[in-house]
Amino acid sequence: MAKEIRLPDIGDFKDVPIIEILVSPGQAVRKEETLLTLESDKATLDVPAPQDGVIGEIHVKVGDKVSEGSLLATYASGAAERAAAPAPVAAPQPAEAPADFEADLLVLGAGPGGYTAAFRAADLGTSVVLVDRRPELGGVCLNVGCIPSKALLHVAKTIDESAAMAAHGVSFGAPSLELAAIRKWKDGVVKRLITGLVGLSRQRKVTVVRGEGVFTSSNTVRVETAEGTRVVRFAKAIIAAGSEPVAPGFIPADPRIWDSTAALELRFVPKRMLVLGGGIIGLEMATVYKALGAGVTVIEMMDQLMPGADPDIVAPLAKRIGKTYDKILLKTKVTAVKAEPEGLVVTHEGEGGSKTESFDAMLVSVGRRPNGKAIGAEAAGVHVDERGFIAVDRQMRTNVHHVFAIGDIVGQPMLAHKATHEGKVAAEVASGHKSAFDARAIPSVAYTDPEVAWVGVTETEAKARGLEFGKAVFPWRSLSLGRDEGLTKTLWDEKTQRLIGCGIVGPNAGDLIAEAALAIEMGCEAEDIGLTIHPHPTLSETFAFSAEAFAGTLTDLYLPKKK
Repeated sequence: MAKEIRLPDIGDFKDVPIIEILVSPGQAVRKEETLLTLESDKATLDVPAPQDGVIGEIHVKVGDKVSEGSLLATYASGAAERAAAPAPVAAPQPAEAPADFEADLLVLGAGPGGYTAAFRAADLGTSVVLVDRRPELGGVCLNVGCIPSKALLHVAKTIDESAAMAAHGVSFGAPSLELAAIRKWKDGVVKRLITGLVGLSRQRKVTVVRGEGVFTSSNTVRVETAEGTRVVRFAKAIIAAGSEPVAPGFIPADPRIWDSTAALELRFVPKRMLVLGGGIIGLEMATVYKALGAGVTVIEMMDQLMPGADPDIVAPLAKRIGKTYDKILLKTKVTAVKAEPEGLVVTHEGEGGSKTESFDAMLVSVGRRPNGKAIGAEAAGVHVDERGFIAVDRQMRTNVHHVFAIGDIVGQPMLAHKATHEGKVAAEVASGHKSAFDARAIPSVAYTDPEVAWVGVTETEAKARGLEFGKAVFPWRSLSLGRDEGLTKTLWDEKTQRLIGCGIVGPNAGDLIAEAALAIEMGCEAEDIGLTIHPHPTLSETFAFSAEAFAGTLTDLYLPKKK
């Protein structure tokens, strides 16, 4: 006999719209499986099946408004009634594999975005299974990206600053390098952080499954683990599968040709090293290997290093490394690479014509590809574009209502700090809370020497968009640090006087840019920043000085009055 499914007590809510119906007539459902989703002005609400059964007739549609007691559907419960129900006319389907793990939420990928999403959802009372292909948590960033890079960059900074002090009367002598010890220290940094993540996952009772995860339906993922195949069944999912480095097809496989992961292994210090790609990752690794004693050549196809940043912000870096690197070749592309016993023979073409050179090692850093095509997302009904990206809305939802995506796989910028904020939003929405990704500004940082950082609208972008903006530049005088090439540039909306962009180059620019990001988010005007007392003498006051320069109150430089 058919039974009715009516909307249970959902608290102080009436006339709540239905935004998704997840079942269809004749579909077998399990107790607590989500039947449909409502959305109030405060939260999304999942309506579960009251018990195991087979859906009969559905009495509502998407867009209908329902209240407590509204008839939603009918169903047949119990094994006898299910057996008596007429079988739908369809091709035979294989029996659904039994699940090894079941959870409210699956998070696929344990990088910064993934583990943040898993932990936030767990804090909100959601049961979570976290799946990752790596043996350790943390994804690319912690294992073979941001963290080990920052550790090696600290080594490089120590070497360079020690050498620079010789000009000021303090000499330490030539450094003695033990690559094995440096590797051990770098790996130790990573291990300690991974251990911390493992502890956090246990404290939150997040189930961690290690293996390659692939969607097999909209509610199941197959995971190939070291112990065999495991099946995870979930009500909702967050895709945080990240990206992989790419390389031109003509580059051969050779142990002397590295991607960013291999470069971090610090196998040896080449006498001559080619960095293909003058972006952030390539230049950071160039910083490390140059400090360790390598002769570095950088080849970049574009007309400036670090495309995406304003040329004047990159110029101090380009000037400094132009004096110490073997070559920096802009508007140049590599056309051939041959792996010979005596070295890597590289042919490149630029404004000076075609040339061939030999190198002892080569770092290929020309971009990353999202992993959208590698996770079987189509089996879940999730649309993946030809490049491997997954489109999402401000709630981080994909085209499948109960599947979310975050991080590199949803588009630029491919940055860990963007992914963590997206992860929180996705976790909160998946856990029934109102949330949306609404970042006005996402900072970018290159931990080179000097550091380069920018946030908000760049000057190049502002001009291209035809924005009415004002600009103020404050040159640094950080002579007590032995450096004088830095500058802080701020961009302001001429109508509102609010900060819309900032670029900083110099020591610790990556730390300083955070204040600019906060100012943009809060809609600060120049006077707000200029009237905020900054400590002296610090690099942070250069941001206030730049704001004062725009406001016309700066005394540390003489600037002609605005007409």
